[in-house]
Amino acid sequence: MKRRLLILAAALLASTPAWAGVPAAYAPLVLQPQQVDGHPVFDLRPALERARREGRRLYVYLGAHDCVFCKRYERFLEQHAAELAPEFTRLGWLVVDLRSSLALGTTRLWLQSGERALPYPEFQRALGDERARQLIYPSVWLLDGQARPLMPMPAGAGTFETVSEQLEILRLEQ
Repeated sequence: MKRRLLILAAALLASTPAWAGVPAAYAPLVLQPQQVDGHPVFDLRPALERARREGRRLYVYLGAHDCVFCKRYERFLEQHAAELAPEFTRLGWLVVDLRSSLALGTTRLWLQSGERALPYPEFQRALGDERARQLIYPSVWLLDGQARPLMPMPAGAGTFETVSEQLEILRLEQ
């Protein structure tokens, strides 16, 4: 019986997609989507509450386990954790890691920062984000504790490729 359970556990682990996400050095708050009314919803309210309570800002990262550009950014964070992780902390960022999949399109991905969840395009418009027309991986939002954007952010491949670029973003330098 024990052997069968071990085999079953190994098979389940092998069938689960490998997911690195934001490296542990950044102490990310990992959010998995919850199914609400038949669609996945990322509920940002607990992260916003924590940010308000701790006097911090949110660095919200939307990555996908099957996105090569997300994995590239995550490798960059891992390789430069000794330089960058302390700056995230020193500058008051709470890293929120939203774990998604490329299979989720703009109409299927919902986010909640207030009373109700919004589909991705409406969430983007509510933030005043110009990227509302399409879902691009990876995406980052810089928010205060009230879910107000602190700076417009680029998205997708080619973003945050150097330590100096990442530090400019953390310092809100445009």
